[in-house]
Amino acid sequence: MKKINLLLTLATIICAIVTIFMQPYQGVVVFLKNASIILTVTLPYILQKLFKVRINDGLTFIWIIFIFMAHYLGVVLEWHYSLPGFDKVTHTVSGVLSGYVATLILKHMKITNLMFSILFIISFSFMCAGLWEIFEFTCNALFGGDAQRVAETGVTDTMLDIIVAFGGSIFVSIVYFIKNKK
Repeated sequence: MKKINLLLTLATIICAIVTIFMQPYQGVVVFLKNASIILTVTLPYILQKLFKVRINDGLTFIWIIFIFMAHYLGVVLEWHYSLPGFDKVTHTVSGVLSGYVATLILKHMKITNLMFSILFIISFSFMCAGLWEIFEFTCNALFGGDAQRVAETGVTDTMLDIIVAFGGSIFVSIVYFIKNKK
């Protein structure tokens, strides 16, 4: 799994670098979008070095896939706008990712109450989805743009993003329940 994660990380970095060189005159925003991919995709490795912690290979794998999907395909190649449903798929994956992080927190804290654990997984995912939407709203307010597509959909896009992330957390909760029921 470590080798697969490393290969996926390198492939994502190469995609970002190639895109930078293929669009040299697109301005600083395009450069920053691509450069930020390099930082975000390597975040698990950076956190491990800085804080001397071990990050689960499964979590790293999901993180890399999510960054490639959401950041490179979605933002840089603009699939969020050109491919119907792609935004919802990435938000569903974010629900799975945040739900999985919640299970790791539960494991680390040695919490075994099944009903509390399921509620925590779902609540943690809701929190992450809500914070992301607040981040998008703040960026729109400060820098312009319409990442939440308010002009086109009102609050529908934001609500659907949160709902599909919830769906991802329900999936994780079901898997967690099956693995931990006594």
